Amino acid sequence: MKKLWISKRTAKRIRGILAACPLAILAVIVCLPAALLLSGSITGEYEMHMLLSPLFGEEGSFVDWTWIPVFPDFSQFGKLLFASPQFFVLFWNSVKMVGMILAGQLFVAVPAAWAFSRYRFWMKKTLFLIYMILMLLPFQVMMLSQYLVLDRIELLNTHWAIILPAVFSTFPVFLVYRSFCGIPESLLEAARMDGAGEWYIFFRIGLPIGEGGILSALVLDFLECWNLIEQPLAFLKDKSLWPLSLYLPNIGIDQAGFAMAASVITLLPALCVFWFGQDYLEQGIAASGTKG
Repeated sequence: MKKLWISKRTAKRIRGILAACPLAILAVIVCLPAALLLSGSITGEYEMHMLLSPLFGEEGSFVDWTWIPVFPDFSQFGKLLFASPQFFVLFWNSVKMVGMILAGQLFVAVPAAWAFSRYRFWMKKTLFLIYMILMLLPFQVMMLSQYLVLDRIELLNTHWAIILPAVFSTFPVFLVYRSFCGIPESLLEAARMDGAGEWYIFFRIGLPIGEGGILSALVLDFLECWNLIEQPLAFLKDKSLWPLSLYLPNIGIDQAGFAMAASVITLLPALCVFWFGQDYLEQGIAASGTKG
């Protein structure tokens, strides 16, 4: 029998395809919930009720889902956008809180990260260690102390109760710190010898070089703050102050199509931010993991 010869290039391509198949399967599985949301958001109320009838105790033991509706219906989006003022109130609450959090982190976390990475001062290592410990503590551990402090300064049931703790979060400091550590000290010394001041070095050298880490921190913080649930539930009593992330859990199963349409619109800002900031996110994470 003749042996079947395969070139090295072809063999490499085959191995690449075989290695990519499991990843493609996992990617499809991960995307299924998003596809389900899109499908359900354009499903009419009657058809949705028929599909979910087992959940209402009617005939059938399992939910029968069709990925393409028999009669697509966009009325849920119309109801959400033109007949749901509460949705817009909560939407702008989220925009306001997330915008102020990110702006505050630019003024607090970035200078703090620069100071930790470029200057020597008393108890620097101890203070940075405390920062890291605080970053590892979950909100459930810090909730009571934050509640007592916010109550003492009379900020409970205001948006500042959500904004201020997030502005002083330690995670963006750590991420931007790792990015600033990659700047050669010789470059800064050369700038000082040329007469550049510390603020000039920070704005003209530090910020441009550390841009990837800064933007990646902002993208990650946007995705986290846009989906806050525990903090608003703990610190905001007035429902008119709630963010959009608390709007969806208040929609009953009898409004499943409406809930899916709301989920799609809620997902769009986070998806857009991730799409446009993906390159910076990858660069920042890679830099934070490789530079000491």
